[in-house]
Amino acid sequence: MEVGFVGLGAMGRPMAQHLQRAGHRLHLWARRPESLAPFADSGAVVHDTPAALAAATDVAFTIITTSADVEQVALGAGGFVEGARPGWVHVDMSTIAPGTTRRIAAALAERGAAMLDAPVSGGAVAAEAGSVAMMVGGDADVLERVRPLLECFSRVIVHVGDNGAGEVAKACNQMIMVSTIQACAEAMLLAKAHGVDLAAMRSALMGGSASSRMLEVMGERMIRRDFAAGIEARLHHKDFGILMDEATRLGAPLPIAAQVWQQLNALMAQGGAHDDTSSLLRVLEASSGRRD
Repeated sequence: MEVGFVGLGAMGRPMAQHLQRAGHRLHLWARRPESLAPFADSGAVVHDTPAALAAATDVAFTIITTSADVEQVALGAGGFVEGARPGWVHVDMSTIAPGTTRRIAAALAERGAAMLDAPVSGGAVAAEAGSVAMMVGGDADVLERVRPLLECFSRVIVHVGDNGAGEVAKACNQMIMVSTIQACAEAMLLAKAHGVDLAAMRSALMGGSASSRMLEVMGERMIRRDFAAGIEARLHHKDFGILMDEATRLGAPLPIAAQVWQQLNALMAQGGAHDDTSSLLRVLEASSGRRD
């Protein structure tokens, strides 16, 4: 297939390469020309605008940072909507507001095109391995049409409902994940205050009902004080901004998420935007006066 891709960062680059290895012809557009370098001799076609990319493709993927970024690529001047045609599909893998997804989907539908909101979980490691988990909102028949493309880099693909439902599911994923990271940080602080060996404590918890992927990965980073690895905290801060906005709009009480949101705000204020989210431990240490 003729496949477009916008967003060639830590996750997007390997995803695009998986598509290319599967035999699909890549069409690229990038705001930062340097991100195109890994595809320089790959046979990929580079376009001047998202509209031109849309006109040349059957399906186009995006995985970029903010709601405004995605809306600009899709609906702005020179955006996808100008090149979309009946049967064309936009698959957005970004983590953005559900309302933005629904606006884009409605605008594309007026051109006979379709949109799937398909945010992913697993991070850059899963993207490299071709094993991300994907939660999809949009028309089920459209999903089945593009499923062979998604299977190039996804191990789990779940249709969760209409447009916007994928983003809601991703917000729930982020809420549970980052709240668990916060709980791990609090456990580390308490254990350290008692003089308990942190590695031994973590090993004990990993053998019981408190075991989790976040305790395994983020707990290890906290023990090693390796706050440079993994996903930058600013991205989780952005995601929590989306889910707290939705909670306010819907009048849905999220007391634990609200507390974690404040801890993320404090981390940003302390200059930790580009550190790993496991550095939530340092926010607690700063508040308690207990620092390594």
